[in-house]
Amino acid sequence: MAMQVGASDEGEEQLNTTINTTPLVDVMLVLLIIFLITIPVVTQTIKLELPKEKNIPLQTKPENITIAVNRDGEIFWGMQRIPDIEALVNRLKVESVKEPQPEVHIRGDNEVRYESVGRVVVACQRAGIFKVGFITEPPAAAGSR
Repeated sequence: MAMQVGASDEGEEQLNTTINTTPLVDVMLVLLIIFLITIPVVTQTIKLELPKEKNIPLQTKPENITIAVNRDGEIFWGMQRIPDIEALVNRLKVESVKEPQPEVHIRGDNEVRYESVGRVVVACQRAGIFKVGFITEPPAAAGSR
């Protein structure tokens, strides 16, 4: 491939119709160097075995215990009001010896103090309940108001 510099023999200038790839090659080399430098930094992590969990919908079983805490801190076992924490612990102790042990699902009002829900969690712990979960509602979809 020959390149002509200057005017042609005929005296007319010819248009250069080839693409100048030098800037393209320069940019590609710079990008290659950047990637070669940054990839080892990104791939260096501490080896861990992360838990493998699936988010499955709640399956309500008849043996599950649902405890509700309203905004005033009152505790309900199903629809029955529990007068105090000791009564709750005593009822949970009866349930904790069953085989298989039932799960306790706590439904806390959005406005309830954390202290009230925490008392229920401690009561479950004192009674020997191993599986305690919290029931929430998924956030409303955008535009569904």
